[in-house]
Amino acid sequence: MTRGNDTQTKVHYKGAQDDFVIFVDSVRAVQGWKNDKSVPLAQVVNGWKIFVTHKQGSQGILDGASNSILENEFGTRNEEDVVKQILEKGSMQETESSERQGNRNIMNGPTVPH
Repeated sequence: MTRGNDTQTKVHYKGAQDDFVIFVDSVRAVQGWKNDKSVPLAQVVNGWKIFVTHKQGSQGILDGASNSILENEFGTRNEEDVVKQILEKGSMQETESSERQGNRNIMNGPTVPH
């Protein structure tokens, strides 16, 4: 069984003070939401969390965005409104995770001292 090998889609928004990232289910889900706003955001967003990368672009360390950071950048701390702005103004990035390598169960191998 291969582990990893999964497509990960995120939306990156470059704000005036910081960079923000949210994870979404797929590019198709975001495009469907943009065409029909009656689609619930819960069907588009994967894990309801807004991340901030501290001006490191979409590849930086992801920290949870505090209410004050959201208030300063978007003028609101309402996460639903912020997610809508990120989806509308951000750029989508799709990456494929490579398969993870390594021992599956180290108890079965010679790395365990007896």
